[in-house]
Amino acid sequence: MRRLSKRLVPALLLTALAAPARAELVIIVNPQNPATRMFPSQAAQFFLGGSVQFTPVEQAENSAIRAEFYKKVLEKTPAQVEAIWSKLLFTGKIKAPKECHSSAEVKKTVSENVNAIGYIEKAAVDDTVKVIATIP
Repeated sequence: MRRLSKRLVPALLLTALAAPARAELVIIVNPQNPATRMFPSQAAQFFLGGSVQFTPVEQAENSAIRAEFYKKVLEKTPAQVEAIWSKLLFTGKIKAPKECHSSAEVKKTVSENVNAIGYIEKAAVDDTVKVIATIP
């Protein structure tokens, strides 16, 4: 038993170190936006075209952060979200979210538009944006 634990502990440690750490995500708005807190389920409506109160700003298509946000907040796959937006855009009543290529670009876009809402890694937050929700 002792010999097994001597081999198992280092193996488990290596596995833990090799596993990619999931970054904590945050939903952000412009600091001038009056919103202070929002449930992730409330934010989901803006990224699914259910409300035009906020202008959604997306991460790059096929990015890991976008897939994680869709899974955790929208509870949908990228294909499902794409299908929803295809229908909405066909009606001509709504514009597609702006797509950015990085969290820095999302942050810049949100900081320049008081009605914008986006998501980035918590580590990327600075005083140019305001966090209204945290996604573990």
